Amino acid sequence: MEPIYFDTAKILKAISDPKRLRIVDMLSCGELCACKILEAFRITQPTLSHDMKVLLEAGVVKDRREGKNTYYALNREHLADFERTLMNIMKPKANCICHNEGCCN
Repeated sequence: MEPIYFDTAKILKAISDPKRLRIVDMLSCGELCACKILEAFRITQPTLSHDMKVLLEAGVVKDRREGKNTYYALNREHLADFERTLMNIMKPKANCICHNEGCCN
């Protein structure tokens, strides 16, 4: 199977969790300190660290450190690629995968 499906599935899996999806929504307004994200949820710091690690590894967010604080922002370039890929997967096309797999009439 092509890497495009694994990469896309990784992002979808990362944002399929409602809490992580809410974090993405929060970051849509701009960069936030981890402490501000933590304030919005009733979770422990290790739980937030895990969720942010999932989002980072999927390429959904990027981080930067400033002193003791970590700041997170959406990885807009990667998300734009993801959006284009997802739209390409879902749109009808002349070279549809089903023609190659022999499942279309």
